[in-house]
Amino acid sequence: MEARARVLAAADGRARVRVIDREEGCGRCDEPGGCRSVKLAYAIRPARSEFDVPDEIGVAAGDEVVLRMADGSALRGALAGYGLGAVLMLAGAMAGLAIGGGDGAAVVGAVAGLALAFVLNRVLHRSRRWRGRLHVEMLPAGTLRVHDLPESR
Repeated sequence: MEARARVLAAADGRARVRVIDREEGCGRCDEPGGCRSVKLAYAIRPARSEFDVPDEIGVAAGDEVVLRMADGSALRGALAGYGLGAVLMLAGAMAGLAIGGGDGAAVVGAVAGLALAFVLNRVLHRSRRWRGRLHVEMLPAGTLRVHDLPESR
């Protein structure tokens, strides 16, 4: 996944960047059959456009760069952030029901599962190994982007 960005500030090996081109789904939001999912998601919470990233190339404010994240990184992050919570909430609810406490025990189990997911996500967030797998690479703006390559025939 790649996006163009402009450097807002750079210091101490970090850069604050603002994404200047954002792909927004398939582009069929207002066409017949379009799902409008991107518009719905942004109505709930606007997409972030400013990020702090490691400055490994020596940029200055005003420079244009390309931000690149390895394929699958966003999915791994989303699964950890949302999937883990959903799975542990359901597992907790099922454990509460298995104990035989009825609906009240299922609710307590679901809350316990969510609390465990919260703790596990905090541990993952602090893990250098995990964060390294979600690394965002910053490249000079003239870097050839993967989707700019001509199709092979």
